[in-house]
Amino acid sequence: MISLTDEHLTAIRAHGEEDYPYECCGLLIGRFDTDTVKAVEEIYPISNAREETDKRNRFLITPEEFMRGERHARSRKLDVVGIYHSHPDHPAQPSQFDLDHALPVYSYIIVSVREGKATDLFSWLMEDDRSRFNAEEIKT
Repeated sequence: MISLTDEHLTAIRAHGEEDYPYECCGLLIGRFDTDTVKAVEEIYPISNAREETDKRNRFLITPEEFMRGERHARSRKLDVVGIYHSHPDHPAQPSQFDLDHALPVYSYIIVSVREGKATDLFSWLMEDDRSRFNAEEIKT
């Protein structure tokens, strides 16, 4: 389970709408409360580093940006607990690309943005064997 405030969810949706028709991305900063519960304290937006032509269906967080986010989290005695991104004009479900590039420990929040308006938003957690994603409960 991942715990976020309504304000966090609103910020993720707004970021998706702002970056439409391109994918947005960012980090979820918080705490690993237990092995199965993550508590988000902050949304950390990042600019999609993909080339312009690829931004419609891919996002890229550069290693430098990820490290900057990790340093920011550590400065607040927090951790990166997940990643969020948008799917412009596609469902809020992980793609094969998402599965191929994900890590089992993180939560992955995906927001669908249809014609510029954020719609569905779901969180996903990868199986330990990296075989698939399972829906993760979002607690507000």
